Amino acid sequence: MRAARPAEDDRMDQTADARDAVAGLIGNYTVPDGVADEMIGPDGRVRPVWQPFIERFAQLAPDDIARRFARGDRYLRDAGVFFRQSTGDGPADRDWPLSHLPVILDETEWLGIADGLVQRCEVLEQVLADLYGPGWLVREGMLPPELVAGNPGWLRPLVGERPPSGRFLHFVAFELGRAPDGSWFVLGDRTEAPSGAGFALENRVATMRVFSEPFGHQSIHRLAGFFRAFRSALERSATSLDGRMGILTPGLGTETYFEHAYIARYLGLMLLEGEDLTVVDGRVMVRTVAGLKPVSVLWRRLDSAFADPLELDERSALGTPGLVRALRDGNVCMANALGAGLVQSRAFLAFLPRIARYLTGESLKLPNLATWWCGQARERDYVAANLERMMVGDAMSQDLPFEADGAQLIAGRFRDGRTVDPAAWVQAQKGAVVGQEAVTLSTTPVYADGALHARPVMLRVFAARTNAGWKVMPGGYARIGGSADATALALRRGGRVADVWIVSDRELERETLTDSSGPFRRAKDSLLPARAADNLLWLGRYVERAETMVRLLRAYHLRLAETGRTDDLRVARIDAHLRRLGVPRDVSTPGAVTTALDAAIRAASKVRDRFSIDGWVALETLRHDIVEEVEAVQAGDEAARALSQFLRGSAGFAGLVHDNMYRFVGWRFLSIGRALERALSMVRTLRDFAAPDAPEGCYDIAIEMGDSVMTHRRRYQIETNRNTVIDLLALDNRNPRSVRFQVAQIHAMAAELPGAEENGALSPVMRAAMRIDTRLATAEPAEMDGRALDALARDLTDLSEKITATWLV
Repeated sequence: MRAARPAEDDRMDQTADARDAVAGLIGNYTVPDGVADEMIGPDGRVRPVWQPFIERFAQLAPDDIARRFARGDRYLRDAGVFFRQSTGDGPADRDWPLSHLPVILDETEWLGIADGLVQRCEVLEQVLADLYGPGWLVREGMLPPELVAGNPGWLRPLVGERPPSGRFLHFVAFELGRAPDGSWFVLGDRTEAPSGAGFALENRVATMRVFSEPFGHQSIHRLAGFFRAFRSALERSATSLDGRMGILTPGLGTETYFEHAYIARYLGLMLLEGEDLTVVDGRVMVRTVAGLKPVSVLWRRLDSAFADPLELDERSALGTPGLVRALRDGNVCMANALGAGLVQSRAFLAFLPRIARYLTGESLKLPNLATWWCGQARERDYVAANLERMMVGDAMSQDLPFEADGAQLIAGRFRDGRTVDPAAWVQAQKGAVVGQEAVTLSTTPVYADGALHARPVMLRVFAARTNAGWKVMPGGYARIGGSADATALALRRGGRVADVWIVSDRELERETLTDSSGPFRRAKDSLLPARAADNLLWLGRYVERAETMVRLLRAYHLRLAETGRTDDLRVARIDAHLRRLGVPRDVSTPGAVTTALDAAIRAASKVRDRFSIDGWVALETLRHDIVEEVEAVQAGDEAARALSQFLRGSAGFAGLVHDNMYRFVGWRFLSIGRALERALSMVRTLRDFAAPDAPEGCYDIAIEMGDSVMTHRRRYQIETNRNTVIDLLALDNRNPRSVRFQVAQIHAMAAELPGAEENGALSPVMRAAMRIDTRLATAEPAEMDGRALDALARDLTDLSEKITATWLV
């Protein structure tokens, strides 16, 4: 181990206290022998690029550090950033494991890395163009035929097809490590559907919140310019093909779905699943609430083989039949092209250095971890025999060389010419072992238990094809070991993630995602896919359903507190009504409420690109409160008070929806969902609690359920009776809890949706809503008997089905 030494004080303004603070912070920081460190240079001193940060960090009190770290963690939780881990019971979400200290690199060093990655992008592009085209690399012996033909990433239906954009690669990721001599090498290429760029953005936001003042950000390269340039390139393709842009995701089940939603929201792209798309006459169309609309650019985050069950993997339920045909016809640009994942197989690392020299006449500027040489027949046979094991996919939490099994690797030659014994790679989890020597990853500091500790680190770095050529993100996504052992880099093994700062020696101009230099213009209204509209509608319904359950439970516990008897007729009536709605027998536990909220959160998860962070936090808070507070209290008065607190939180969510959401099409479906559920719930309430045979006191329960106690007193100035209850809760167009008010809301919002009226004729939805509203407007309370209420419930259900048939399929 080597210990860090304080930097020599060559600056006049550095105080003795500052020097002592830095010395105390790094005094016990030790780097393993034979390992490079990101903060400590070969001379044992803090690297110049780290010095300003360490000086400021050393001045922070422990309580301030804890508050800052908590601020970053709270942002990530509120934003819904989590790590999805598969367990024996299915996927489980845990807090995003942010290592709060960034990894800091000097701009000059980074420019060299970026130059090497641009070269690598060009080489990989040429390899793909050849393998799906003339095939010279195989003919000339640069690649063994079995490495291509036996590779699951090679898609035969696309051989001979040139992508409509003319390019196979548009967005690429690379995993990088630093060798003990300080040089950088490539651990792996990610060309299929590389993940992590969205998480890099969220890491940046969280880290900047942790290290706000006095940490200066003026010299740190921002990420927005990278994404702006990439989006601009996508827009050029969309314009040329006359259509919209979207991100093609496998859906909520994938561990990186949050990132897909975040990037879609950040770049203003539609988030699309395979079921959202259909191919009509060779054009890719998205099913929207306004009908089929053309899509011309898809940023693919779905594995190639799953994209089209018609011509690729017929077992796929994630793709769109006919997508390959649309590509052949040149009607959609795919980033990256289908089949691009071929060159991310590890076996290609064995041949890439020689291919680079063959194609470009130059050596790779950023070498592989090891340069494999597979020329002899024996070694070619080994490739063929172990090909399947060598073809590993892209997953953020796995597929790293230092986690690989030795059988995945073959005999070859290290980059300085030394021979590699395949058997030695069985120990690859402890580093890249060569005989008795090891090439290990560099370390970077993490802060834990009041001290800095050296932990192994690797970087995931991204490159995008722009209108001006390849551009490398000035930063990235660092994965850091949870212990000194390199095997702990995987998130599922306790690894952590960190932001990467590229620091200049000058103050940089502030970059944003939008270009403020152009003329003022409004963007097109975004299209709302039918699937997203359906989820927004059901989000509204589930939240309203949960609120109805809570009001019923509160009424139950209030009567229970009043009488202390479960056989009280009013208590029994509420109990029976709750059971008809699906509440468990023991109504003292709000299981049906949590079920409705879980369904609401799931629906919201599917539209994260269209749902605000505040709305998401409000939903999560409601779910937490009902579990942590309501379930823990005693039945009766205590439970009623806790449920009242929950209703205040529900009102906060409603306020966010009503006051903060832009009045776009999605807001209308969310509001229609709430109105539908509220109307149906009120009809059911009136059917049970305003029935002629209802026990005494049930009219008051109905008024309480409609949150209209004070309104009833002012409006009627008499005790509740069936006529006043029906009039106020069913027929009053000014009471926001009445059935008629909800129907009028549905009618008004549906009138602003596409297709509400065509060629002077009202749509089925508009006619149905108008008929219900007219009957309610002309009805007398005495006419609304049990049969009339049952008919009203059927009409509302029919209205819901017409909404689905008109816009949501």
